[in-house]
Amino acid sequence: MPNYTPSHSFADSHIESLEAIYRHQVSTSPLPPKLHNFAAGDCIWLHPERIWVVGQGIVQLNLLHPSGDEVILGLAGPGMPFGSALTTLEAYQARALTAVELMSFTLTEVESSPNLNQSLFRGLSRRLRQVEAILAISSHRRIEDRLRHLLFLLRQEVGHPHPQGHRLAVRLTHQQLASAIGTSRVTITRLLGKLREENWLKLDRDRHLILTPALAPLSL
Repeated sequence: MPNYTPSHSFADSHIESLEAIYRHQVSTSPLPPKLHNFAAGDCIWLHPERIWVVGQGIVQLNLLHPSGDEVILGLAGPGMPFGSALTTLEAYQARALTAVELMSFTLTEVESSPNLNQSLFRGLSRRLRQVEAILAISSHRRIEDRLRHLLFLLRQEVGHPHPQGHRLAVRLTHQQLASAIGTSRVTITRLLGKLREENWLKLDRDRHLILTPALAPLSL
């Protein structure tokens, strides 16, 4: 799987640019610029005329089925936009996986600002590449191959260097991992145990996954 994650320096400058645009947009308001904060686990409200952009933290994007099951559509990290204005799915949900700070832009603000358009395009490009990677993962016949590809994608998206490899910044439940690749929680539990025995991954004291260097890039 190709590495498409932007460097930290690019991502940081991208976020700074978005924040500068946000503050400029609201500079004429009598109220001070306001960033929206959500705690881990909070559902994020969506509005058809607004676009959220992540400043800090990780947001999980879901599709909610009538049965109550959730399917993970992707993870939005710093600099990445999301919102009901960017999808045609009616049962679209966003939930904070970590504490998050979000910027909110109206569609009118987006349409009237070329600089904002350019910055949002970069974030949307990252989202598109992530969605394509998830679709490619689902094409594998073997569930174990899907899981290994998903773990590698998560390492790219939310992994941080660790003495034993890369530590995922978020904790995903076995059910969330299962829904992401179309299998059962029981199967994920069994496969994660197998991968731990093969030294592909470890758990830290907070039960965050640590992906070891044995998790090498795989060909799609």
